[in-house]
Amino acid sequence: MAIQLQQAIEVGKYLVMQRLRGRKRFPLTLMLEPLFRCNLACSGCGKIQHPTEILKQNLTPEQCFAAAEECGAPVVAIPGGEPLLHPQIDEIVRGLVARKKFVYLCTNGILLEKSLAKFTPSPYLTFSIHLDGLQELHDKCVDRQGVFETAVKAIKAAKAKGFRVTTNTTIFEGANPKEIQEFFDFIDTLNLDGMMVSPGYSYEWAPNQDHFLKREQTRSLFREILAPMKTGEKKWNFNHNPLFLDFLIGEKDYECTPWGMPSYSVLGWQKPCYLLNEGHYTTYKELLAKTDWDQYGRKSGNPQCADCMVHCGYEPTAAMDSMQPENIGRSIGAVFGA
Repeated sequence: MAIQLQQAIEVGKYLVMQRLRGRKRFPLTLMLEPLFRCNLACSGCGKIQHPTEILKQNLTPEQCFAAAEECGAPVVAIPGGEPLLHPQIDEIVRGLVARKKFVYLCTNGILLEKSLAKFTPSPYLTFSIHLDGLQELHDKCVDRQGVFETAVKAIKAAKAKGFRVTTNTTIFEGANPKEIQEFFDFIDTLNLDGMMVSPGYSYEWAPNQDHFLKREQTRSLFREILAPMKTGEKKWNFNHNPLFLDFLIGEKDYECTPWGMPSYSVLGWQKPCYLLNEGHYTTYKELLAKTDWDQYGRKSGNPQCADCMVHCGYEPTAAMDSMQPENIGRSIGAVFGA
């Protein structure tokens, strides 16, 4: 397991500064959605369910930069929709990199290979490719044949040009642990810069609501999937804080940090979690000040939060826990692949 050294140092400094300033709530990653439209219609995603007039809209580069500066998070993830459909996505990425934000451009890979010339390799830029399994499973998840093959070809092209590349995998109910392990083995052969995983989350607008995991299901499934790592048989390269993986298998019991990954889109600042559909604020300051944060997370009793273990709520919690003296050794080990 290896986390990029430069990012680990900068994020660590950021976390220390927030603590020294006495800030209770602060962002770790800005989820920047410059558009909602996509060239796929995945059953586990609800973004393209927005009305046509919303799907036609784009954030301008200036809006993206203003959101990043207002929020102040050191990491910016750019999901969508499909960001590579944005006509100014290269300008947005260049501007964020110039501001020394660690940018994860999330893409299904369909347009990546022909878009590579728009970008310049940088330690601040990572392409995060959506792959939910090997060819048969992934193409079924995205409801289109050939997408897996196209994405893998794009990954190889991006790596050949010197770009950082990770994968991003959502694991749903009914996943076969052995097949997921085989998928991780395959990803290892691509010599990427890490894998990211998350349990399937109950995204309110997703067309298919039948395959989202319950909390105990998540723990049981991830214990089985990650068992070869626990025994030392495998050393899969995850781009995660190891404490988040401990949380997924039930060795850590965290509470959600819903303010850790705020979401900004053409609609504004999401209230307060991008998995829910509760409206938007105009400014990040309003989001922090007006949200009743006690109404979110498992302890709140909110039924929509009861089974959620998704990375956007719990990876920031793991990041804060990694600053505890007893966990610093593991966090350092994760940077150097120990």
